[in-house]
Amino acid sequence: MFIWTVEAVVAEFDVLVVGDANPDLLLRGDVRPRFGQAEQLLTAADLVLGGSAAITAAGCARLGLRTALLAAVGDDVFGRLVRDELEKRDVTLLAADGRGAPTGLTVVLSEKDDRGMLTLPGTIPALRPADVTGELLARARHVHVASLYLQPELAAGLADIFRNARKIGLTASLDTNWDPDETWESITEILAFTDVFLPNANELKAITGLDETDEAAASLVAGGTTVVMKDGARGARAWWPGGACAAPGRTVDVVDTTGAGDSFNAGFLAARLSGKSIEDAVGWAAVAGSLSTRAAGGTAAQAGPKDLAV
Repeated sequence: MFIWTVEAVVAEFDVLVVGDANPDLLLRGDVRPRFGQAEQLLTAADLVLGGSAAITAAGCARLGLRTALLAAVGDDVFGRLVRDELEKRDVTLLAADGRGAPTGLTVVLSEKDDRGMLTLPGTIPALRPADVTGELLARARHVHVASLYLQPELAAGLADIFRNARKIGLTASLDTNWDPDETWESITEILAFTDVFLPNANELKAITGLDETDEAAASLVAGGTTVVMKDGARGARAWWPGGACAAPGRTVDVVDTTGAGDSFNAGFLAARLSGKSIEDAVGWAAVAGSLSTRAAGGTAAQAGPKDLAV
């Protein structure tokens, strides 16, 4: 298992997050649309910072990590919202070429225990492997990639990116998020250079093709990857070469679960990059994911240092 160190290299950033950044339009209330020109009433609507990578980056910065986000963002009203929100949260945006596309947007139809999402990809798939240069990697201690299945060009070169990161002393983590096509193309080559894989239970089973989470995790741990699984209201479970653990979440009044998994990721990364054990980091992740559900959107109620006794 690759060793995480508190100061592995002299770097500008503790973590470089790579992936998607877009607004989320959150709709709550009577949120199951009916065609036939039926009009229904909502109880709330919020336009907030979204994208798995952007929410993770915001959570990392909130927990004290020097954080950069590499994402493609358009020069339009949604892009300006993204830039403004990241600046407010002390995240350095390293904007990649969006290739003329509009900034992406996700509409979230949210209920207390579930949600549906409609996404306009826009600039989200514009990232390419060439955007993640060796010089950029050298500015960070750790690299985290999110929303892999929304970024096919980046995915095609990610194994080489992670391989190069490992050569220069970086650790790497991956959260694929859901595959909208539900084809779940193999990421075996990428996982060979991934220190930590951060799926939820359904993603873990879909990616491995195995029905039991323990068996699915074991199949990845055999290749040297640590698996840290989001386990809903139960908190978290983790498996690594030579060990396993579980951690409970925290009981809260749930308003919205959007971005909870991304805040979970931030809790884990903040703990590990500050020198905590895997067991402690899994505990931080579970609590950070729980606390983020206290408000609408992925960033409004993210955990701060005092919440996790940093």
